[in-house]
This record gives sequence, structure tokens and C-alpha cells, in this order.
Amino acid sequence: MKILCVSLGCDKNLVDTERMLGLLGRDGHTFTDDEAEAEAVLVNTCCFIGDAKEESINTILEMAELKKTARCRVLLVAGCLAQRYKEEILTEIPEVDAIIGTSSYDAIAQVLDQALKGESVSCFRDINGLPAPQEGRMLTTGGHYAFLKIAEGCDKHCTYCIIPSLRGSYRSVPVEQLVAEAEDLAEKGVRELILVAQETTVYGTDLYGRKALPELLERLARIPGLYWLRLQYCYPEEITEELIETIRREEKICHYLDIPIQHASDRILKRMGRRTSKAQLKEIIKKLRREIPDIALRTTLISGFPGETGEDHQELLEFVDEMEFERLGVFAYSAEEDTPAATFSDQIPDQVKEERRNELMELQQEIAFERSEAQVGRVLDVMIEGKVADEPAYVGRTYMDAPGVDGYIFVNSGELFLSGDFVRVRVTGAAEYDLIGEVYDESAK
Repeated sequence: MKILCVSLGCDKNLVDTERMLGLLGRDGHTFTDDEAEAEAVLVNTCCFIGDAKEESINTILEMAELKKTARCRVLLVAGCLAQRYKEEILTEIPEVDAIIGTSSYDAIAQVLDQALKGESVSCFRDINGLPAPQEGRMLTTGGHYAFLKIAEGCDKHCTYCIIPSLRGSYRSVPVEQLVAEAEDLAEKGVRELILVAQETTVYGTDLYGRKALPELLERLARIPGLYWLRLQYCYPEEITEELIETIRREEKICHYLDIPIQHASDRILKRMGRRTSKAQLKEIIKKLRREIPDIALRTTLISGFPGETGEDHQELLEFVDEMEFERLGVFAYSAEEDTPAATFSDQIPDQVKEERRNELMELQQEIAFERSEAQVGRVLDVMIEGKVADEPAYVGRTYMDAPGVDGYIFVNSGELFLSGDFVRVRVTGAAEYDLIGEVYDESAK
């Protein structure tokens, strides 16, 4: 069959999508982006915050219309929204033929076969299990970079978060399985591997009784063909001296860390169920910059958390101003049902949440622009992402930029480069969040 796939939400969900596509492709199915050609549609959903939930529902409804006007015979829904609202989806959207839970994506081919026979299929397994290992994952990122999901679930139970109830407890994927997957990806041409999980820093604690992320990184760094290893979702309180030393020592590991902190007011951090204080956050950030001077730090914040006062917000602004994160994103708090924070009586009006979010982003914009200007004159390795249409220039990323969330560098050059090529580039200018550069002539030193 010709299958149309829509993958929503985070990069961890994207990995699940790529695995489902691999299984479907191995079963002989093909894929299309043309809604008019699709005989089956797969929607892999997200519901982490209200906006993501709304996008998922609207996408399902849009795809349901294809069953009335196009060739589509089967509509399958997978992912977090499916896990959380399975009964509601089946009841309220009768066009959905099959629904698949977060730990059941490896059954996608069998589920499609059953749905094609006219059966209504609901496939849900224990969310604390791991789907079976598989080969043949189908990359959707262009082939030169890929995400490696090193664990499922989370044990933190922050008061605003529903992930543990949708994805289960923290389960690490065995080292050998991850190395085998990384070797396969490298053989297919992947040059940058981005390690993701709900939290990467506690990798291995459930399997090996210790934090095994440094060991995993060392094993991955030995794989021929890989050029960059990038770490995301590192909880600050779990960053160890060993991890810092591994990042500093291994040349393939990008000097880049995504450390979600969410807030800086001790009172709000405690209400969030976070396990750090402002003083501890400052300490780890200063340590990272001291030990790895050229490190780029990305973080995320929540504005308008229940009970956040004007003083708490001001404290967060001052913290951001002092820490000067290279990369920063802010989400307005979203009250999610079945979370403790949603029951707090002191909810903040939406307008105030948005005003505080905008104020934080305006401050960060100033910091980011200054950080970009400071890069002028540096010579950096750049991964080419593609060519600028009708111009002798390319779009690329530096070690400071993760795909999809950070900026780009525009490289002026008439030479021929391909996506995934690495080029030495001298930064010649900055344009807001992005950089401008030219190919560096090593002979002109």
C-alpha cells in the first residue's frame, strides 16, 4: 500500500516514527507525501502540552477527511495522544481504524494488516516494557544526521509533566544494542548522532547500577564515519565530573549541552518538583564553562507556572541575564490534566503567561545577538545542510546548533558541497540568530 505518514512532537517520537516506517517498508509498503495517493495514513501524535494536543487532534481530523474524498482506506493513530486518550479517539473519531500505544509501535505492520481486513484494532502493551529491537529504520532527516534514543520513560515526576504516565518508568536501552544501531546508521551515511531520551544523564542506572552515559559516548566515538556526537536533555543535577571529562576528552562530542532548567526561583523550582536550586544551577553552569570554555548551553524555561509572582518572574529574568545562555526557549505553562500542577489553585492568567514569556524571549534575543556577534572571526567546522536556491551559498550548522531548534550559518561559496559534508568556515558576520561565513583557506594562514 501507499502510506502517508505525519509525525508530530519531539525527536524521540520521530525515532518511533522512523522505526514504524522501517517495519512497514520491510513488509513491502511504499510511502507518499501526496494525500490523493495515500491508501493508508499513519499519524504519530504528541500531547505534551495543550498546543501539541490541539495540533494532534486537528491532524487526525484532517486525515480522517481523506477517507471520504480520497483513496485512503485505513487511518492509524499512534503515539502519546493515542496512549492517553485511546477511548475518546475511538469513540469520537470513528474514521480511526487502529490505535497504537507508545510501547507497541513495533506491532505496526500486523496492526495495519488487521485494519485492512476491516477489524477495529487497539494495540496497547505495558508502558514499562521496551519494544523489540529492530533493523531497517527509515531515516526522515536527510540521512546525514540521526537521533539515537537511548532510553524510554522518566522517573522524575515533575508536577507539570505527564510523560511518566504516557511513557512509563525510565528504561535504558542496552549499550550493545545502541552501538549496533549507531554502527548501522553510520554505514548508511549518518555523520552526526544526537543522543536523546526524556533524560540522557541517568542513562544506565536501571540496567547497570551506575550512570553509564560516559561509557556509551566512548563506545560511540570509536565508530568510523561518525563525525559529531551531540547530547540533549541533560538534567543539570545529574551532570557528573566523569561526563564533563568525557565531553572534553572525546573529540567527536560537540561542546554543546541541552540542560532544561525550567526556572530559577527556588520556590517555583520546589513547586515544580525539580531537584535543583538556583545556587546549584549557577554552580553547574559555571563549572561547565570553566571546564569547557567554548561550550554552547541550551536551556528551556516555563513562564507563568502556578503561583509564580512578579518577583519570581523578575528573579528568572535576572538569572537569564546573568547566565547568558547561548540558546534558550520559553514555553508558557500549560495545565495538563492528571498532573499535580493542574490542581494548584493559584493558576496564572494566559495573558500574563504570554507577557512573561515574551519578556524572557526579548531579553534572550539581545543575549543571542551579542553571542552571535562574538563569533565573528572564529574558524569552525560546519556541517552542510543544503544549498541556498539561486545563490552561490550553502546553509549549514556549527557545533553550537542542533537541527530544528537552533540557528544556521550561511556559507558563501561557489564550490560544490553535498548535505553532510564538513567544511572549515571563517565566520564573517552575524544576522540575528544566524551566522554568515566563507570557506576557510588553510593555505592562507
